[in-house]
Order: sequence, then C-alpha cells, then structure tokens
Amino acid sequence: MDLDVFVSAHRAEWDRLDALLRRQRRLSGAETDELVALYQRTATHLSQIRSTAPDPQLIGRLTQLVARARSAVTGTRRASWRDVTRFLTHGFPAAVYRSRHWWVPTAVLSTLVAVLLGWWIGTHPEVQAGIGAPAELRELTRPGGEYETYYSSNPAASFAAQVWTNNAQAAALCLILGAFLCLPVIWILFQNMLNIGVGIGLMSSADRLDVFLGLILPHGLLELTAVFVAAGTGLRLGWTVIDPGPRTRRAALAEEGRAALGMAIGLALVLFVSGAIEGFVTPSGLPTWARVTIGVVAEAAFLAYVWVLGRRAVAEGGTGDVDSAERSASVPLAA
Repeated sequence: MDLDVFVSAHRAEWDRLDALLRRQRRLSGAETDELVALYQRTATHLSQIRSTAPDPQLIGRLTQLVARARSAVTGTRRASWRDVTRFLTHGFPAAVYRSRHWWVPTAVLSTLVAVLLGWWIGTHPEVQAGIGAPAELRELTRPGGEYETYYSSNPAASFAAQVWTNNAQAAALCLILGAFLCLPVIWILFQNMLNIGVGIGLMSSADRLDVFLGLILPHGLLELTAVFVAAGTGLRLGWTVIDPGPRTRRAALAEEGRAALGMAIGLALVLFVSGAIEGFVTPSGLPTWARVTIGVVAEAAFLAYVWVLGRRAVAEGGTGDVDSAERSASVPLAA
C-alpha cells in the first residue's frame, strides 16, 4: 500500500466524519446515515493501515476518530444486571470451559509435582533438616502446632478476607504474567506446589498426614482449581504470543487478553467462596468428614457449573470474549 496515495484518497472522508462529530446541533436523518457510513468506512481504513502500512501518527488519529464515531453511533452503554447475569451464565463458564485443555493438564501435573515433593521431603530426613531445625519442625507438626493453629490464628472474617486477597493476587499474576512466554506462571505455580509439598512431607513424616489433608481439603480443592484455571489461562496467553495461529498476533492477544480479564473477575468470585470456606469451615469444630464434604460439594458444584453452562455457551459460539459489537472493528485480509 502506498500510504500517501491512500491518505490523499480518503482524507476528505475523515475530515467530513470529524466535522459531523463536531456538530453542536442535532443531525438530520441524512447526516446521521452519512455519519454511520463514514464510521464504517473509516474503521475499515484503520484496520487496513494497521495491517499493511502501520504509521503510528495516522493510526492514533484514526483510532480517536473511530472511537468518537463509535460512541456517537452506539451511544453510551451502561452495564446492567442483565450483563452480570450473562457474564456469570455465559461468558465466564465459556472462557473456563474453552481453556480446559490447558488448565486440566496443569492441575494434573501440578498435583503430581506436589505429591512427589511431599514424598521426597517426607522420606528424606536430610531434606527436612534443610527446611528447619528439629525443634522448629516439631512445633509445626505437633498436635496444636502451627499447621493446625494457622487457620484459627485470626478472626474468621478477617482471615477469610486475607486469604481471598492473597489468592486473588496469585491468580491475577498468573493471568497477567502469562504473556511473558509462560515462564512467570510456571514459577508461581511451582512455588504453590512446593508449599503444599512441604506440608505433605513434614506432616507425613510425623504420621499426621490425615490431619493435614483434613485441614487443606475443605477449601483447597476449590482454591487450587481456581489457581490452576488462572495458570492454565496464563499459559495459553503466553503460547498465543509464540503461536497466534491463523490470527494476527495483535488480534490473538487482544481476544485472549479480554477473555483473561473476564476470567480474573470470575475467579475472584470463586476464590471468595474458597476464602469463606477457609475462614469459617476449615477451623470450625465440625468433624473432618463434614468439613471435607463441604469442600468436595463446592468443588463438584464449580466443575458442574463449568461443564454444563460452559459447554452450552461454547456450543452457541461463546469464547469468553466481549460481544462482537464491543470489539474494535477489523476486516479480513489476504495473507
């Protein structure tokens, strides 16, 4: 594309669109039709320039012009309860279900790593010695020790809020840092599995693994699933940078990034539930079987939610991305 020739051919249309947008009076019917047509053509021009002859200054001007025209054509849109309902029943479960090929293997491999680390630590006293002094380890694992009192160390409400904040931050980091070729996500995931592996190893060496599992399973099933979903989505986002497929890298990252943003909101709600369980159920006086049952029910409910609503939404064409009307305009281009 000869950019100078292209600009000369279409500048009058851009100037006319700008003039219509600056009108203080109400536009006539003919002028409104003209504005819509010019908006559509200018959006196409912007897409063509971005793809074939990127010029930062011209792209900036046309981006602002298209955004103003879009606002004039569509009007200001306000979020409603209908949007919230659609997100919870369509957008979020579709995004989670669509990325299942990433987060399910992530969950399986991560769990295997945690178990292997726990076995290694629990069967090798020299490794335990590197973690802490014998007196410190006894204080951690003894009845009424730090592993048990951790969950009742603060009032339930404040503890639940603290746990939710920490886990939401970890999930958000997985989603955000995934674009950096997956490496930060792998590191965050390993740190989480290492912490669990240390607990498994130390408590099993003290013959108290059942106590440890009784404490971690009520909230941990749902909590770890949320972390695995975030990590899998982050890995998918990182792989998009490496291999965007038939889409341009910009378009692929935009689509997956918007889906990841929605995922972060949905996972924050999931982690709120797991944080409430950790704050109110895990340290409660309920028998172990009752606490674990609550955790299993919460996990089963989330998986059913994803597989039933998510599969249905994906079958209807849902991707977890925003509606097509809210995306930047683009046109298909020949390779």
